[in-house]
Amino acid sequence: MPFNRIAGKQCTLAGEVEFSGVGVHNGQFVTARICPAPADGGYLLERVDSEGRSTGPIRASHARVTHTNLCTKVDLGNSQSVSTTEHIMAALAGLGIDNARIVVDGPECPILDGSAKPFVEAILGVGVEIQGADRKFLKINRSVTVRSNDAYAVLEPYNGRAYDVEIDFDSDVIGHQRMIHDWTPRKFAEAVAPARTFGFVQEAKVLRQGGYALGSSLENSIAVDQDQVVNPEGLRFEDEFVRHKLLDVIGDLSLAGYPLYGRFRSYKGGHALNASVLAGLFDNPDNYELVTAAQLPLEFDGLTDLPAFAESQSYLRSVG
Repeated sequence: MPFNRIAGKQCTLAGEVEFSGVGVHNGQFVTARICPAPADGGYLLERVDSEGRSTGPIRASHARVTHTNLCTKVDLGNSQSVSTTEHIMAALAGLGIDNARIVVDGPECPILDGSAKPFVEAILGVGVEIQGADRKFLKINRSVTVRSNDAYAVLEPYNGRAYDVEIDFDSDVIGHQRMIHDWTPRKFAEAVAPARTFGFVQEAKVLRQGGYALGSSLENSIAVDQDQVVNPEGLRFEDEFVRHKLLDVIGDLSLAGYPLYGRFRSYKGGHALNASVLAGLFDNPDNYELVTAAQLPLEFDGLTDLPAFAESQSYLRSVG
C-alpha cells in the first residue's frame, strides 16, 4: 500500500466539544471542553475556576503525574491539578488525534458513562482537521520492564503499535482475561472505547471513606457484587473488564507526549505501573527515538487507517 500523505500528517479536532457530569471520585459536577490545538502542541490541559481564572494550557506529561491510585492525576502547577484524565486522553489517542486542548472547570474530568465512548462520538461528530506538520512517534528501541510483586508492565520494540493486556481477579465474574490489540482508530472506537470502568460493591464503603467513588453509580460503572454484575443491562462485552483496562493503558501512555511505536504488555497492571513504565522509558534516551511517520515501515496500517476511517464516518473536515 503506498504511503498516504494524509496519514503522515498531524491532526486536531475541527471544532470544540463539551461534556458535563460528575467526577467519579469526588462526586462534584464538572464541565470539560475539548478544543482544537496547534500542530506540535500535543495534549494541553487547562483548569479554569468559576471566575474564569485559568492555569493556562500545560502540556500533559508523564512527568506531571502525581497520583495513580484508582485514576491518573496530572499536576498543572500552583496547587492545581486534574484527575481521571485517562478516559479523555484515551479517546484522543485511540482515534489518532495528535493535538488537543482540554479545559476543565474542576479538579476531576467528568466520568459520563464510565467509558471513552461519549468522547469518541463527540469527536467523530465535530470532525477532524488534518494539519500541515508531520506526525511524530516515539519509536521504542530497547525493552523496559517494571514490576510490582507478580504484576508487570513492559514496553518493547515492535513493528507497529500493539497492546497485550492481561488481568486476573479472584472473582468468577472477571477471572483471567486477556486482550491483544493491534491499534487502528477503527478498532479502538469499536472494540475498546465503549468498555466501562468497574468496581466491587464490597469495597465501596471503604473507598468512599477514603474520598473515592463518591460519584460512582450504576450509570457510570460496572458494579460487581459477589459473583454477579449488578447493572441491570449487564455487560457490553463478555470481556469488558480487560477492555477497560486496555482503555486506561491507552490513556495513560498518551502522557508520553507522542504516540508510541512499539508494543506494550502487562499483567495485573494499573495506573501506577503504566506511569512507572513510562518513567523507565525516559530514564535512558537510548530506549527510544523520535521519528516521523514517513520513517516507519509502510505496512504499519495504523497510519493509513485514520483517514480511511475518517472518510467512512464522514468526519474528515479539511486537509492542510
